[in-house]
Amino acid sequence: MRDLSDISIQNGRRVAIIHYWLVGMRGGEKVVEALCRMFPEADIFTHVADPARLSATLTRHNIVETRIGRLPMARKMYQKYLPLMPRALEELDLTGYDLVISSESGPAKGVIAPPDAPHLCYCHSPMRYLWDQYHVYRNGAGALTRLMMPMMAHSLRQWDVTSAARVDGFAANSHFVASRIRKYWRRDAEVVAPPVAVEDFAPAPPQELGDFYLWAGELAPYKRPDMAVEAFRRLNLPLVVIGGPQETVDKLKGNAGSRTRFLGKAPFPVLKEHLARCKALIFPGEEDFGIVPVEAMASGRPVIAYGRGGILDSVVEGETGLFFQEQSVEALVDAVERFEASGLATAGPERCVARSRLFSEAAFREGIAGSLRKIGA
Repeated sequence: MRDLSDISIQNGRRVAIIHYWLVGMRGGEKVVEALCRMFPEADIFTHVADPARLSATLTRHNIVETRIGRLPMARKMYQKYLPLMPRALEELDLTGYDLVISSESGPAKGVIAPPDAPHLCYCHSPMRYLWDQYHVYRNGAGALTRLMMPMMAHSLRQWDVTSAARVDGFAANSHFVASRIRKYWRRDAEVVAPPVAVEDFAPAPPQELGDFYLWAGELAPYKRPDMAVEAFRRLNLPLVVIGGPQETVDKLKGNAGSRTRFLGKAPFPVLKEHLARCKALIFPGEEDFGIVPVEAMASGRPVIAYGRGGILDSVVEGETGLFFQEQSVEALVDAVERFEASGLATAGPERCVARSRLFSEAAFREGIAGSLRKIGA
């Protein structure tokens, strides 16, 4: 495999990395960080950037905003400008760039690359608020947004499909996302799992393992923390919940059992300790990939998960965790009871740790290198 770490210097190539918006450091931004380490001289193009909330790895690069970044309150209200983003992308001048890599979850792939510059799109997900989650987002929106969404979404879908034809090759973060790329854009995609900092986690000694289960992440409705809280109230088993915002924590507390503890937005050392000491991670949502389950396995702990989405790429049934097939409290209760009887809680950490190593940054770099070779880059 070619070492791409210095490719932009070694080959004298100009590389453009396109990302939808840079307003925090979540999974998508971690992918951009890894790409920046592969291409240390690359320029980054994005609709809106908030340097104060970005890592030093990103801010060391030249970051260029589209005209969206100059609009009023863009750093806070960027999603309101979604209908303007396709044209803003097409206005970017990428003349002179030899390679374009777009990081897609919001509008990013629609740039117009030079004719001789290969364009690889790394897709976290086709825009869910346009496709499979359209009605969920619309039903949860305010009155004005609900009124405007049908008109905006129709034209945005047309642009989304059209712009997919401009891409030379797709890499998807899971087989689940690859299937949705095929469904909505009629394109095939290589599967390249996102980089997870598995080296930052380690198993706890057996004598330090706790008796609690763990739910961790942003307390977003689709991640179903409510289901975990209710299931453990019925089970009367200890559950620790890590994540915010505090408003959601307060709501969940009203339905929690006496053995559920909420730690809010805990710092990384606290998260790391709880991942290493829990009986198992509870993962009841459906996600495109799911980084926290890989972090749990890197900590030597198994995962109890809803068996749909990207989790099927990471967790191995009966070896590094258990699945339940219906997204309901009853199914989760049954899965925990099966887990208690399975012996997975007391199994050694070796299988979980070995499985997590398949999702390291080194594996991501190798996957991206392979995808680039396939499009002649």
